Amino acid sequence: MKISIITVVYNCARTIQGCIESVLAQDHDDVEYIIIDGGSKDGTVDIVKGFGDRIAKFISEKDKGIYDAMNKGIKIATGDVVGILNADDFFYDTTTISQVAAAFKADPGLDATIADIVFVNDDNTRILRHYSAGKWRPSKFAWGFMPPHPSFFCKRHLFNELGYYKIDYKIAADYELLIRYLYVNRINYQYLSMKTTRMRMGGVSTRNINSILTLNKEIKRACEENNLGTNFLKIYTKYLFKPFEFVLNNQ
Repeated sequence: MKISIITVVYNCARTIQGCIESVLAQDHDDVEYIIIDGGSKDGTVDIVKGFGDRIAKFISEKDKGIYDAMNKGIKIATGDVVGILNADDFFYDTTTISQVAAAFKADPGLDATIADIVFVNDDNTRILRHYSAGKWRPSKFAWGFMPPHPSFFCKRHLFNELGYYKIDYKIAADYELLIRYLYVNRINYQYLSMKTTRMRMGGVSTRNINSILTLNKEIKRACEENNLGTNFLKIYTKYLFKPFEFVLNNQ
């Protein structure tokens, strides 16, 4: 089973090498690695090119934002299953993709998988928090909760059938797509009790108060566009529960 991994990058020379190395270290024998660069000026392109043909496909050109770049990568992917790995992040260990592939092989009718992720410090030496999708359900979308997007792997054909990421969202197109796939279309997904990804803290959606406000406005919009009843009271209530959703890992 071929698994396509897509990394979208723009001016991430400081982190892209570690990201790439975590993909190339995977023990699965059929990985197609695609990197879509937005026209970086900081040396990112030279780092990527340094890996030569170990990167299956590399495009560096101006785009319309992160979700446009993700769509671009998905459209040129040839794998049975597609996953996204951010340029600041790493796979949890060398068996991540083989474990995901095994789940799809075990159930030919499976459309997608979700799992857990961990947040790490900047140099990836310490796990700070654990975000589990184990108790997540589609009804929680209305309350502002989604499974961790980096843990989402799905059959490539679904993008043609159900649509791609909406590029007029600034932050929450992944939220909208997951509502459309998991809630509206009820695709057959499975929770895997495993960690797929190590994410650095401080993503775009929580960078500052303006990002948080934009995120929650777009969450409300995503719910409304998919006929899922919600309101800002519901969405902001999630901040009361987040300490319980993100379990501190002191190891």
